[in-house]
Amino acid sequence: MIVHSRFPEGRAGLSVGALVDEAAAEPPGGPLAVGDERIRGFLEAVARRLVAVEVARAHPELAALGFFLRRAEISRALDRLSPADGLRMPRGLVFHIPPANVDTVFVYSWALSALAGNHNVVRLSPRAGGAAMAVLGIMLDALADTHPAVAASQRIISYDRSDEVTARLSRACDLRVTWGGDAAVHDLRRHPLAAHARDLIFPDRSSFCAIAAAAWLAAPGETRERAVEGFVNDAYWFDQAACASPRAVFWVGPADAARAARADFTARLADRVADRRPIDPAMAVEKRVAAYGLAADGLADKITFHGNALAEIDLTGPAALPRRWMGAGTFAHTRIDTLDDLRAVVHRKDQTMTHFGFGQADLHALAHALAGRGLDRMVPIGSALTFNGVWDGVHLLTEFTRLVTITG
Repeated sequence: MIVHSRFPEGRAGLSVGALVDEAAAEPPGGPLAVGDERIRGFLEAVARRLVAVEVARAHPELAALGFFLRRAEISRALDRLSPADGLRMPRGLVFHIPPANVDTVFVYSWALSALAGNHNVVRLSPRAGGAAMAVLGIMLDALADTHPAVAASQRIISYDRSDEVTARLSRACDLRVTWGGDAAVHDLRRHPLAAHARDLIFPDRSSFCAIAAAAWLAAPGETRERAVEGFVNDAYWFDQAACASPRAVFWVGPADAARAARADFTARLADRVADRRPIDPAMAVEKRVAAYGLAADGLADKITFHGNALAEIDLTGPAALPRRWMGAGTFAHTRIDTLDDLRAVVHRKDQTMTHFGFGQADLHALAHALAGRGLDRMVPIGSALTFNGVWDGVHLLTEFTRLVTITG
């Protein structure tokens, strides 16, 4: 049972038993604590490198990650972790299994767990892309000037699919964090945890956008342009594969206004994505198979392709909302009269609703009407991929810690 250590690097052929022993051992300088300064210093060094111009230009999504890891943001997150009910303590050893299709998720998950004082083992997929490799390089670079406790307690590893390795790490951990498809989650649950350990699961989710048609038509041109730019970032950064990326657009309002607003939105969107990197032939085929499949199932009235970068699907109605990934740049469209009509559509799998043209009162009314059946996030267009310490309705720092109560 052999793994390859990517952080710290240079440990090819490390046995999983040795990995567990090393990762669980007390680090130099003593045990980690919640908000440990040794970890905070490392996160700050990584953040400075992530927001460098050359990094942000090559991977725009890493600038958002750098902002999230800034000392001020980290301090705010810790301030919101109330110790009123007891002393906050680390959980212990945390095993993270992030997805391969959203490169930076592993950093958010790992960073918050490390900030909570945990020792961590992160399995980085062999299929991880360029952004993940860029982050890994930055972390290794920052390690040189960091307290040795970081290298001693934090591990990022790679290994080919191996039930033996996954089972050994699952038995050793105090918390297992899984980000991935439903099938991957069910497969992982075959590997039991220690009796005291817990699973934290982030399974398949689906997201959509809601736009008030009248508000869109009344907005200045520059406001619409900014919204379209934000929509492109929401959808295209991870080829629309992120759980928070919109896969459908609900146009809210009378039919004539919705038709005019959608036409304006689509023209601006098609113009914005026309110069993006070409979509490879396999992806273009995937999009057509998915789109025509909806039509064959009687769920689509019309399909329009704007080159390979953008595909529009006119749904037969709100109930036809597709929740599976259909290829980068594929959006289903439908109209509803009011936000309240979403009550009949939304279910537990729906995670994020990006929105334009609605007030706080409208959004609160929808949340209360849904009563927890779906939609963990309602955020403005352009903020779908902005990571928050609360994700899928879970406060991560709380989950990464334990409460110790003391009575004198």
